[in-house]
This record gives sequence, structure tokens and C-alpha cells, in this order.
Amino acid sequence: MTGLLDRLRADLGEDAVLSAPEDRARYETDLLNTRTGRALAVVRPRSTAEVSGVVRSCVEAGVAIVPQGGNTGFCQGATPPDDGAAIILSLERMRAIRAVDLAGSTMVVEAGVSLADARTAAADAGRLLAIHHGGLSSSIGGNVATNAGGNNVLRYGMARAQILGLEVVLANGQVWEGLRALAKDNAGTDLKQLFIGTEGTLGVVTAATLRLFPATAHSATALVAVPSPAAALELLARVRQEAGDAVSAAELIPRSGLDLHFAHGGARREPFAAEHPWQVLVELTAASRFFDLDAALEAAVGAALEAGEAIDAVQARSEAQRAALWALREGLAVTQVHTAGNLKNDTSVPVAAIPEFIARASAAVAGVVPDAVPIPFGHLGDGNIHFNVNPPAGTDGAAFKAHWPALVTAIDDVATGLGGSIAAEHGLGRSKTAAAARLKPTLDLDLMRRIKRALDPDDRLNPGVMLERES
Repeated sequence: MTGLLDRLRADLGEDAVLSAPEDRARYETDLLNTRTGRALAVVRPRSTAEVSGVVRSCVEAGVAIVPQGGNTGFCQGATPPDDGAAIILSLERMRAIRAVDLAGSTMVVEAGVSLADARTAAADAGRLLAIHHGGLSSSIGGNVATNAGGNNVLRYGMARAQILGLEVVLANGQVWEGLRALAKDNAGTDLKQLFIGTEGTLGVVTAATLRLFPATAHSATALVAVPSPAAALELLARVRQEAGDAVSAAELIPRSGLDLHFAHGGARREPFAAEHPWQVLVELTAASRFFDLDAALEAAVGAALEAGEAIDAVQARSEAQRAALWALREGLAVTQVHTAGNLKNDTSVPVAAIPEFIARASAAVAGVVPDAVPIPFGHLGDGNIHFNVNPPAGTDGAAFKAHWPALVTAIDDVATGLGGSIAAEHGLGRSKTAAAARLKPTLDLDLMRRIKRALDPDDRLNPGVMLERES
């Protein structure tokens, strides 16, 4: 492998190839510190042509490639295997925003651009990039590769809905020039869809043409206390009936999540005079200042209060109040990342099945670890409930990890039994391949393997991600 690294250094420069253990370290461990692999080297090209050259060199040397963006995933999809035989292909240096087209409301960005920077560039141009979630340091390439979701999927859809075109380096080093900016193109197979959500296993995304929307001119935000998840769905139905497509977010917040957030923060910032078991953060947005969103939200919430679907509510009257409400939702997620032993889950079920899913999954968790603390929260409007679990009070977090496999299996079984999915917006990565092999239909897995063999017959791109490796 010395010859390969020497060639890559000659082609890209000394600082583009990191082979010392201390230089590789931050690329080899996933965000949650649940897994550390070992790479032959980290290679950091600056252009699509250089990515193509790296892939060709690795093909000739018989070396596998692990594409990596911001390394912020939750499922180890950008973490290398343990054998030290693969290179990590980092796109972090490809950070150009190539074009912003105001007439067509599109932008072309390279894969290493962070989501935060892409959204800022769109805002500076008076537009909105609708991909929005807590991982603002994630890269655009990673968002494409995982078909990222987030807080406003209810209105704008997953990342897939925001992508008009892609530039991709294939497994043999060829560059597919698919950076089209067409809203309509029925001239054959929509090839970009092959690379969205397939986690770098079929090609390396180097740039994307993204759809933009008019910038948000006005928003209305409320936190509503409800007695149950079923009541939360009734509330959402009322708000959608009143405000239609202006509903951009509806986030379910459980008491257990708030309690954890408050405990971690060291001070309570309870939004209501009394504690409530469930809360829903609802937000309406519009590009026009002529729409009275506050009145629409107030009317819908008022009707829910009268009908007993809601117990209490607080509506933001300033940007500071809005930020404070969102801090509750974002804070409970961040707190869990920093809580020892907290089990992360990314499940989705049909929206109508959310109450049953929460009830059945809670019972299933209790059957494995009786005093464990479920923290089901997240995206009410699209069925993506993150059913996370905290260790019982006083339990060592490291010891609780021994129960993770049984807990995940129990939760996955409930979700799929209700027609749901074990991977709503985080992907399969390396951590969920066994679960996919157990729960996905045989024909689904077979079709995935056929596509993999067609585009990457030698299994050079991200081997062992999404699909278990064949013996």
C-alpha cells in the first residue's frame, strides 16, 4: 500500500494524504463515539477531477473507499472497517458554492459545504434552503447520501425532494455529470435517485443542484400541552385544516425528555405553570408578510383547547420567545447525545399509528429493562418518532449498553409490525445492516444487491454499509 499512498501524495500534495494514527483519529470514530474503525489513510481531494483520480488509483490497487463528509452521522456509515485496508475519502476540502440562480431558485454546491454554510448562502441571496435539522455541521454530500430529514419534512419533504441534480464519481472513477436544474425531466430513468440515500455505496457525490424557496418572511410558533399522543395528532389535524401548507413543523416533546433537558441544564425553564405529560411545538411559516399566521395558529389552538385536545398553550410573540421554545426541542435532543448510555433510535410508522407505536414500544422496553426511561420524541407530522431510551436512574451508562441489542430489537419489531421502518432519516450505515437483513423483505434486499453489483461489482465503495457483506 506504500506505493498507493506515494502516488496519491504525488497527485494531490503531501497535506492531502494523512496516514499517521494521530492525524487519522478524528476521521475514524463516529460522532456518538460508539465505534472506531481503522483506515489505511485519509485522503482529502480538492476537486471532482481529484476525486476521480483517487478512485481510479484505489481501483488499480484493490483498495476500498469510505466516502466521508462532516462525519456527523448516527449509524456509522462514514466509519471505516477495522482492518486498516480502506482509505477514508474526505470531501471536507470541496467547499465551493459554484452558483446561485435566483431566476430558477436553485444553487449548485460542492459536497463538502456544510449545511449551515449552504443555508447561509441561500439566505444571503434572499432564498431558503429547506433542508434543516440539528446537524448544521453536516455536509451537503452527507445529506444527499443519507437522504436527510429534519424538522420541516412535513412541509418540504426529505432531502430527496430538494435535489434537482447531482455530480457523482462512480466506482470505476468515471464522472457522471448530472447537475441539471430541471424541475421536469422524464427523458428516461431518474439516475440521481440511485445515489440519494444510498450512503456512498454506489457512487461518491461531489456536488448537488439544490432547490431553493422564497425566504421566510413571517412565522408563528406555539408550544401546546396535550394529554396524550392521540390528542397531539388531533391538534395537528386542526392546525393543518386551519393553516394548510403553512404548517412547517410539528414536534412531539415528552415529559421525560424535558426533565432530562432541565436536569442537564441545571435550571428549570418550565413553559407552563404546571407539568404536562406531552407537548407539541407547532410552527407556521410563510414567504408573504400579508398572511396572518398568528391569527390562524391562535384560532386552531383555541379550538383544540375548547375541544379538550389541548390542556394549555403558549404562543411566541417575539423572535426571542420563538427561540426559547425551539431551545426546548433542540435541547432535549442535544442532552441525550451527552447522556451516558442513552440509546438512540430512528424509527418511523404511519402517522395514525404513532400513539399505538409509543404505547407498544414503551411496553416492549419495560419488558427488557423494567425501569428504563423511554424518550419518544420528534417529527409528529411525518411519523418519525425517535424512540430513545435512557438507563434507569442510578444505573451506569456503560453497563446499560449491554441491553442495547435487545432493546433495539424490541423497538424495531414494534415499528415494523405497524408497517414502519427501522431507518427513517439516519440511514442504515454499519450499525443497522443486521437489522435490515432480519426485517427487510427478501426481494428488497435482493434488488439492493443487484443494483450494488451493477454499479460497484468489486464492492469498493463503502463495503459493509447498508448491506451485510456476502461471504
